[in-house]
Amino acid sequence: MSRIGKNPVPVPASVEVSVNGQEITAKGKLGELAFVANGAVEIKFENGEVTVSPRDESRDARAQWGTARARIANMVSGVSEGFSKELELVGVGYRAALKGKDLQLQLGFSHDVLYPIPDGVKVTCEKPTSIKLEGADKQEIGQMAAEIRSYRPPEPYKGKGIRYVGEYIARKEGKKK
Repeated sequence: MSRIGKNPVPVPASVEVSVNGQEITAKGKLGELAFVANGAVEIKFENGEVTVSPRDESRDARAQWGTARARIANMVSGVSEGFSKELELVGVGYRAALKGKDLQLQLGFSHDVLYPIPDGVKVTCEKPTSIKLEGADKQEIGQMAAEIRSYRPPEPYKGKGIRYVGEYIARKEGKKK
């Protein structure tokens, strides 16, 4: 039994939710998100709450039950409050700046890395060594942060690279003579 799936998703007054078969749409002050649920679950919107239930007791239905509920909860909180991720650049000469619709990263390569910013995501660089991603879609923000981090992941010897704010990097001792 899914413990997450049992809980209904409360919908704030500022968010409009519509359920059309397996398609759920949430509309709020930060935008509009849509999600098509798996056919193994049933979705209902009643009394300001979205409830998800499995259609049968199969293993797939029970797996999709919690997943669908979590995706709907992320949509509702995303269009009302939004999500954000912060990255920091550690290393000599590592810098980030906005250049038009692209994020320009100087990461010690022979060339600058240009990362195109998708629509619906707001990127800010308060300092040259920090990047803040904000948007309504949790999956899109997390994916974008992971892709930016993959250009230069933190290394264990000096700790240089792109890391999430607050991320702990296990350090290794260097070689000895």
